Amino acid sequence: MARLIDEFRQGWQGTSRLSPLLSIGFAAACIAVSTAARWGLSLVRPDVYFTPYFPAVFFATALGGFRIGIATAILGGLFGMTLNFGDAPTDFARLALSTIYLIVCGLTIWGIEHYRTVALNQREIARRLILEEAYRKLVVDELQHRLKNKLSTIHAVLHQVLQDQPQIWARIDHRMRALSATDDLIAKVDGRGCDIKDLLLSELGPYGHVRFNLNGERLFLPAKLAVSLALIFHELATNAGKYGAFSSARGLLQVSWSVTDDRLNIAWDETEGPSVSAIGAAGFGSKLLKTALGPFEGKTEMTFLKTGVHCTMQCRIPAS
Repeated sequence: MARLIDEFRQGWQGTSRLSPLLSIGFAAACIAVSTAARWGLSLVRPDVYFTPYFPAVFFATALGGFRIGIATAILGGLFGMTLNFGDAPTDFARLALSTIYLIVCGLTIWGIEHYRTVALNQREIARRLILEEAYRKLVVDELQHRLKNKLSTIHAVLHQVLQDQPQIWARIDHRMRALSATDDLIAKVDGRGCDIKDLLLSELGPYGHVRFNLNGERLFLPAKLAVSLALIFHELATNAGKYGAFSSARGLLQVSWSVTDDRLNIAWDETEGPSVSAIGAAGFGSKLLKTALGPFEGKTEMTFLKTGVHCTMQCRIPAS
């Protein structure tokens, strides 16, 4: 019994067809029920000939396919024409109603088959998307694993080379560990999200906590927004380390953020860094800064001042 119910469920969902014998039996049962309903209606309206057979055609087609649906429609039409539950004779009106009945049945069968085809295509697309997402996750996890191994290898090589220079090694060691922690955080937030302050501390930590100041309340970021901001912060921090505030002994950074309704506003201000006299052609980093917040109805604007880089970020915080 459970197997029969499961077969009906799969047939109704369109994932499989009923077996031919079961399809024929189900269609016959639908015709029988419709004929009984027609007999009951004839006690009130004897001129109802074909209407009770529409549900039979619908369900027979949905579970058994268009061939069973066509056979059910023809059989229902014959019963409507030949069976009399009253004294009404077969006249021109019944012939006209039979024509309308067959046209409506044809449209019903076509509509059900079209829906089943679309539904099957959508299920196939969904299945392929699930497989592609699983493959993407596998590739990303493998890439993250390899990057972590390479960072560990570089860490070990530098430790071996600088083991006779402990002061230099001490300055490099904690920075590399902080970079590794940032990579781990980015990998983790892809599924959960994190607090914006934790994200900034992880990214800016290698440059020393006395070099930056964070102003803002605790704010949890959904996973996708957290990853996008992590990439932006990493790019800005890298540029600050190469050309901006962190490349100067006196350089300082202040990051402030606030939320108005569902809009997040972030200000990145560098001071006491070297002045930027010329800006080169836009590279990958510049394109990343301009486009990373696009999916969140946001934008990033950078201004190169004499006091240092000023960057503002605005975006919508999606519901988590």
